[in-house]
Amino acid sequence: MTTSTENLAAASGIFEIGGDLPVVRLGYGTMQLTGDGVWGPPEDPDEAVRVLRRAVELGVTFFDTADSYGPVVAEELLAEALHPYTDDVVIATKAGLTRQGPGIWTPLGNPAYLRQQAELSLRRLKVERIDLFQLHRIDSAIPLEDQVGELARLRDEGKVRHIGLSEVSVEELRAAQAVAPIATVQNLYNLADRRSEALLDYAEEQGIGFIPWFPLATGALSQADGPLAAAAKEHGATPSQLALAWLLRRSPVMLPIPGTSKVDHLDSNTAAAAIELTDAEFEALSAFVG
Repeated sequence: MTTSTENLAAASGIFEIGGDLPVVRLGYGTMQLTGDGVWGPPEDPDEAVRVLRRAVELGVTFFDTADSYGPVVAEELLAEALHPYTDDVVIATKAGLTRQGPGIWTPLGNPAYLRQQAELSLRRLKVERIDLFQLHRIDSAIPLEDQVGELARLRDEGKVRHIGLSEVSVEELRAAQAVAPIATVQNLYNLADRRSEALLDYAEEQGIGFIPWFPLATGALSQADGPLAAAAKEHGATPSQLALAWLLRRSPVMLPIPGTSKVDHLDSNTAAAAIELTDAEFEALSAFVG
């Protein structure tokens, strides 16, 4: 570890999930640590462990995962690489999507199933309480209040600290808030796809963390000849760094979780934390892409 990159992620600032759980805003998402189709083990398990440990060296404290990544693979890798966890490491996991093969995801929000998955995540992650437990998808076959209600019971029992939702509308978030406090939402969002803009605005108003998945549009925004290439060159940055810097500048509740399976790529992504866009640069990017 070089001194120039120690604690680099901290430049992105701090957000307190649920008002009492501080995390460095630029986090890390574990989905890309699994095999093709988010199925099975990684091609290079040793590199996956190195990536997770390097993220901590870089000052990342917020790690996002799910029981369905692998399935179970990503949670097990986190425990292998980082347990026993330092006091500042916060792990968010999810339940509510079942897997029947590579690239196949099926919602299941049965309360008994959600409880089972929480118990299994506690075991795999080797923790006594899940920092942030997210409903991966709302199951339309089961009342929302039953799904969120089970997460609330887990919270009341001390097995979950905070509750989050994934891929929801403002209306669904409001309905969930009537059942239990919601600390975070996680929706598809990036510079080129802002369909969740209304949810982001509502989350900011409510002090709810907004976790944008697909923050780099799976590489579409990071191409050397992509829409950010010229602006990135002018800024002395990579297109990926500029896309992440834009997210961090967009809202104080934004918690980007770019994922990668390579240490070099992780180092590059994390350097985005130190990029400060001016108002003019932010507005120009906002108008240029999207």
